[in-house]
Amino acid sequence: MAQLRAIGLAPTMAQRALLRLQAAQTPATAGGGAASDPALLRVAEVQREGLGLHDGRRELAGRLLPALRNELAANADAIAVGDWVLATRNAFGEWWVGERLPPLNQLARRLHDGRDKVERVVIVSNVDTAMLVMGLDHDYNLRRLERYVALVRMAGVAPLVVLTKADLCADTDARRAAAQALLPAGAVALALNALGDQPAQQLEPWLGAGQTVVMLGSSGAGKSTLTNALIGHEVQLTQANRAGDNRGRHTTTARVLHRAAAGGCIIDTPGLRTLRLDGDAHALQQVFEDIAERATACRFRDCRHEGEPGCAVRGVVPEERLRNWAKLQREARRDTLTALERKAQVSVWKARARGARIRMQAKRG
Repeated sequence: MAQLRAIGLAPTMAQRALLRLQAAQTPATAGGGAASDPALLRVAEVQREGLGLHDGRRELAGRLLPALRNELAANADAIAVGDWVLATRNAFGEWWVGERLPPLNQLARRLHDGRDKVERVVIVSNVDTAMLVMGLDHDYNLRRLERYVALVRMAGVAPLVVLTKADLCADTDARRAAAQALLPAGAVALALNALGDQPAQQLEPWLGAGQTVVMLGSSGAGKSTLTNALIGHEVQLTQANRAGDNRGRHTTTARVLHRAAAGGCIIDTPGLRTLRLDGDAHALQQVFEDIAERATACRFRDCRHEGEPGCAVRGVVPEERLRNWAKLQREARRDTLTALERKAQVSVWKARARGARIRMQAKRG
C-alpha cells in the first residue's frame, strides 16, 4: 500500500485497483515469450510510440497493446498521464499495457477544426486538485481564469488558483481577491513568488502522500518553475519571457508526472493555446451557480439575460462574467451538436441569408 501511495493512489482507489488486479486475467503480450503476472502501474508520461510507467519505486518503459489503443480510440478516449494500467512483462523484459482501470476523473478539452469535426483531447486522469497557475504580470486575465475554473469543475476536480510573480505586482491583494471571487466555496486563491521556499510551504496541504496535482495555465505563467520548487530540484526546463511583449515561451512540450518533496505527485503540462470546455450547456450551468440560482427568479423561463424585461440576473452578476457565461454556453451547444443538427443549422442560416438578399433587392426596386 505504501508503494502505491507513493505514486498518488488514494486508499479507496487502492482497494478498488487491487481487487481488480487480483481478479484480472493475464492479458496476451506482444513480442512472444511467457508473460509475467499483471502489475499495477501508473502512467507517468505518454510518448508517441511508448509510455513512461511508474511502480512507486522506479520508472519503467512500456508500450500499449494495439487492441487497447483501438478500443479506447473507438470510444473517443486515450491513455493519459495519471492513468492506472495493468501491464505484463514478456520474456524479453518488455512491458506491455493490456488494460486500463476506469479513471475516477478526466480533464479533457475539445478541439474544433472549423468544420464539422470536434475532437476530444484527454489532458490528465485521476487528479485530486488542478493548480491553475497564472502570472500577476501580463498573463493576468480573469476571463481566461474563469474558463479554467469551469473546465476543472465540470470534470469534478477541485480548483486551486496560484498567482505567481507576486514580487512583480503592486496590487497583489486586489488581484488575488478578484480571482478568489471566481471560485466556489472552499477553494482558495494564493499569491506567491514561485522561486525559493515559499511555494513548498504554502502548497504543502495539497501535496501530501496519496495526492495528485496537475498544473494548468498558459505558457510563461511559471508552471515549470513552480514544479521545480515543489520537487526540490530542477526537473523541468525554464525560460525567460520574450523581451518584446513579455509573452511566455512554449518550453514544456509533454505532460509528465513527478514526485513532490512532500510526498504527493505533480503533473506538469505544456501551456494551452486554446481551451474549449469538455461538456454540455447543462453541465456548464451547474458551474455558474450564481447565474443559475438567480435565473429561477426571471420573468421568462428561457431568459437569456440580455435585454428581456424582468431579468433577475442582469445588473446583479458582473457584466463581464455574464458575457463570458453566454460565450461558453454558445461554444458548449455548438460542440455537442450532432452532424444532422449542424446540417439543419446551416440550412437555417442559408435560408435567412436568402431572405435578407430578397428583402434588399425588393427595397432597391
